Amino acid sequence: MGYQSTKECVEALEKQGQLIRISDEVDPYLEMAEIQRRVYQAGGPAVLFENVKGCAFPCVSNLFGTPDRARFIFGDTYEQVAALVAAKADPLKLLKKPRQAFRVGISALNALPQKVSASKAPVFECRGKLSDLPPITSWPDDGGPFITLPQVYSEHPDHAGKPLKSNLGMYRIQLSGNEFEPDREVGLHYQIHRGIGVHQKLHQDRGQPFRIAIFIGGPPAMSFSAVMPLPEDLPEVAFAGLLAGRRFRYTRYKDWTVSADADFCIIGTIKDGLKREGPFGDHLGYYSLDHLFPCLDVEEVFHRKEAIWPFTVVGRPPQEDSTFGDVIHDMTGVAIPAEIPGLKAVHAVDAAGVHPLLLAMGQERYTPYMKTIRPSELLTISNAILGKGQLSLAKYLLIVNEADAPDLDIHDIPAYFTHLLSRIRWERDLHFQTETSIDTLDYSGSGMNHGSKVVWACSGDPVRTLGTKKPELDCAVVAPGILALASAFELETVAMELEGLVSVNEFPLIILCDEPEFLVADFNNFLWVTFTRSNPSHDIHGVGASQKFKHWGCTGPLIIDARLKPHHAPPLIEDPEVTAKVDHLFAQGGCLEAYGIK
Repeated sequence: MGYQSTKECVEALEKQGQLIRISDEVDPYLEMAEIQRRVYQAGGPAVLFENVKGCAFPCVSNLFGTPDRARFIFGDTYEQVAALVAAKADPLKLLKKPRQAFRVGISALNALPQKVSASKAPVFECRGKLSDLPPITSWPDDGGPFITLPQVYSEHPDHAGKPLKSNLGMYRIQLSGNEFEPDREVGLHYQIHRGIGVHQKLHQDRGQPFRIAIFIGGPPAMSFSAVMPLPEDLPEVAFAGLLAGRRFRYTRYKDWTVSADADFCIIGTIKDGLKREGPFGDHLGYYSLDHLFPCLDVEEVFHRKEAIWPFTVVGRPPQEDSTFGDVIHDMTGVAIPAEIPGLKAVHAVDAAGVHPLLLAMGQERYTPYMKTIRPSELLTISNAILGKGQLSLAKYLLIVNEADAPDLDIHDIPAYFTHLLSRIRWERDLHFQTETSIDTLDYSGSGMNHGSKVVWACSGDPVRTLGTKKPELDCAVVAPGILALASAFELETVAMELEGLVSVNEFPLIILCDEPEFLVADFNNFLWVTFTRSNPSHDIHGVGASQKFKHWGCTGPLIIDARLKPHHAPPLIEDPEVTAKVDHLFAQGGCLEAYGIK
């Protein structure tokens, strides 16, 4: 639909009954975030905060709160972009539909950025300063207010002013706090395997100043494109033009390229040296602690006359960024399998924090003249997955053979685990990578960005019938074949204690945890605890473990130590006083009573 500003998008959503307004004053410190979390969990509408305490700008959250709302925002272009992605994966399929091919061809012209004069750029209508911006703080121990939907724009030093050589990423921005100079500096947090890092290194190697522009709001397609896992040869601004159904409009201001239609823009230069950024409640459900990261020396802050500040809240999934993931998969899901021969499907598990756990399904075609009895091509596919973009951040990669169950839905996670656990042989089918890189936000490893990975690969007929009856132990049955074991067991002796008490043919997977009842209450709790609180090389153990020619395995149940450990980041917990205050807003007589959200 080509919205040029957040205001246009808000007005369209309101006409569709997909937006609510809150005119009562709401505190940007914790209150707005808690309201957003509740509305999102209830599948509610977008929320416009008209009266933000201590701030002149209205704020909107939950714009992308449901896949249907995202599809409405992008209108016809949603299907056109999906067709373009599919065309790259299977061009012949598109050629069989000439009308669709024609529409896709026309829409592709929107990928070309359009330069406009500064006088025609609404973003320059007003000047401001950092302290004017909404100081939204989401969690009690956050290091300060953060921009949670930023579009961070950088350019290759050899192609200044050329958006088709740019990078647009969503890297969190700390507006104040710690040692940042008020109204002058902001913290820039970006993790490994991010395009902005490539640009920074090129500028450093040349001894050139690294200019950065941060856009907030504007065409919704810009925010969405900033999180898209695109190939390096496809700039995000080009994708944004395709998704918006209108070209990305930009202008030049001094040495910066600026999005002409953004609601807000911050420009500056990366300073020499680093400053402490964080803590920040992150998408794994814990705080990412304070660490040294780049700092931006801010030169100017611009905004539209009727600017609206879009924001979201990050925390243990599902949150609004979970919907981003759903829409991305819906729009581009065919692309990655098409790029890796033999891969049929891949699923980054949101409930486990996305990067810690990846499920996959592949084909075994190496020896079609023989019955496949052990993983072979699956291991080749696994190596390709772990070398592919952000999939390389996976910590646990589980992969099964499509031929064993062609109708298995990779998104039916309990069914997937049942399929895998009934077939896997722990003495053979575990493959570790030690001393390697993991997600920056994952504190289960042995250091920042440093940890291990493991592949569980299985192929063939079932080798066991999974148990569901609780053994005579202090434990709980999570699902068929999976036990949650109380942390009273000592790690040094647990394998010996369990020998003879738990059969691998009934319960091949045992999770050593702090609260077995918590894991049993919800399968998503099992996924979150198990895969965010363990480092494969350090925390995987087994009954009957042995090592043969550097290959580790076990003949009995596999044990994962998923207890909280001293080096882990603390889980996110809401402030009880703020929770009580927000309760009143949704209770009888409160400004949000009519929406039936608790």
